[in-house]
Amino acid sequence: MKGSTLTSHPNSFVSKLQEERLNRLRHRMKVYFDGSRPDHQEALRALWSATYPGKELHGLISDQWKEMGWQGRDPSTDFRGAGFISLENLLFFAKTFSTSFQCLLKKQGGNRSTWEYPFAVAGVNITFMIMQMLDLDASVKPRTFIRSVFLQMLSENEWAFDLLYCVAFVVMDKQWLEKNATYMEFNEVLKSTRTQLERELLMDDVLRIEDMPSFTLLC
Repeated sequence: MKGSTLTSHPNSFVSKLQEERLNRLRHRMKVYFDGSRPDHQEALRALWSATYPGKELHGLISDQWKEMGWQGRDPSTDFRGAGFISLENLLFFAKTFSTSFQCLLKKQGGNRSTWEYPFAVAGVNITFMIMQMLDLDASVKPRTFIRSVFLQMLSENEWAFDLLYCVAFVVMDKQWLEKNATYMEFNEVLKSTRTQLERELLMDDVLRIEDMPSFTLLC
């Protein structure tokens, strides 16, 4: 039935393609951000360029980073919770759905709180939340419905995790506005975001990330 949710046991079968893509994703998850690595430095510069086109960055350690919602002058200190993949997620969002990215960055939608969530740090927290929700640190065989569904989506699109991240960000902001939340309530909003994502992922007519009802929020 359209819009209903799965009730059977999680499918324990994992195809070779699913296993390969899951292993690649898990490898990405294990990479810590290393400010001394040229490729990590370049990714940080790329994020700045995608976020503020035409605006010169004065350095990888600069007060400018606070504009994006990092806690201090050095964004590398905020990646500890989720690693390099959280930077990759932000960069993917900025390049793939630039309109939504800029709208959320600039807090352009709805009645905003006087004490808003910091955009970039929120992004790192969203990456970590999704990793936990999908149970990606467990053995290859799925233990949960959510993971079983996600593995199927991963076999359809190698960038399923990054797309889900973008959906999660816009859902989080929507929940933030609906709850009239302030920064002290961020964790509560993140929990309700996870609940919404789980509900949509388990709908039996959602076979790809693009089928999720909240995917339509992206532009």
